Amino acid sequence: MKVLVYSAAQYTHDTFKKANQGQKHQFVYSDATLNEHTTSLAQDFQAICCFVDDELNAKVLDKLAELGVQLILLRCTGFNNIDIAAAKKNSITVMRVANYSPYSVAEFTIAMILTLNRKLHRSYNRVREGNFLLDGLLGFDLNNKTVGIVGTGSIGSVLAKILSGFGCHLLANDVIENEYCLSLGVNYVSLTELLQRSNIVSLHLPLTPGTFHLMNKKTLSLMQDDAILINTSRGAIVNTTDLITELKRGRFSGVGLDVYEEESGLYYHDLRDQIIDDDMFARLIGFPNVLVTGHQGFFTNEALNDIATITLKNISDYEAGISSSNTISHCEKNG
Repeated sequence: MKVLVYSAAQYTHDTFKKANQGQKHQFVYSDATLNEHTTSLAQDFQAICCFVDDELNAKVLDKLAELGVQLILLRCTGFNNIDIAAAKKNSITVMRVANYSPYSVAEFTIAMILTLNRKLHRSYNRVREGNFLLDGLLGFDLNNKTVGIVGTGSIGSVLAKILSGFGCHLLANDVIENEYCLSLGVNYVSLTELLQRSNIVSLHLPLTPGTFHLMNKKTLSLMQDDAILINTSRGAIVNTTDLITELKRGRFSGVGLDVYEEESGLYYHDLRDQIIDDDMFARLIGFPNVLVTGHQGFFTNEALNDIATITLKNISDYEAGISSSNTISHCEKNG
């Protein structure tokens, strides 16, 4: 099958080329982001492969269908950026990578927690300037601290395993209690109780209408004043305006954000020589207790290889008419 890969960085090209050795699929790579203005690139392609910032709204899907696109391959788990109803209307099959290395994001979450707690980012900058004072760098032991994990799927459960090794008390909130987490001693509680009791709160949820702005003025106010909040899921789970309001009040010892609700057009681009016209983002990165990274939690060799390998299998399954759990229409309800 001939597949156009949108938003294709060099690492995407490299991992797909490696995974495609000996296979019949033909990939053409473009660094263009998919939107209404770039749909024409998909002319003569039966399938396209997209990433988290590619736009797959109804207008885009209508145009893709007119061009003959029959299959959309998402090289990610979440599918909040695609209009599923419009895809069905246009008879376009949509497949995703339902699971890839959960260790990538879980371990990145730990890195953010440790960095914020021990102020490693601030210490790094100080030492480079010849400042070896420890003032303002005081942290705390993770041992015996309470960590709340919101969402205990594959990533959340791996995070629970890692944190249990630190000696943390683990709380969780999810619509389904994970048996593995229960075996680790995780205690499932309401979201309100989790937020009130936790020294650290980490979000591991898909973005759905039910989780949109889950962390807002009301829920953020429930957290302890010196708590750490981590979001490595999707930016819009946190209401950024409400978060900034709480930060301006001097709340939270640390906030780690690998995602941002207005990240499209920012992330995965080199904007060093441009003015970033986003006042909210500028305000956010101005706080000394906020660590913002560019949606890199997934970025490990293992995760990239998983994504490429599973995407190739999705193509083969589609061609062979094999039913796959990676087909969005089969797993729409649980996101």
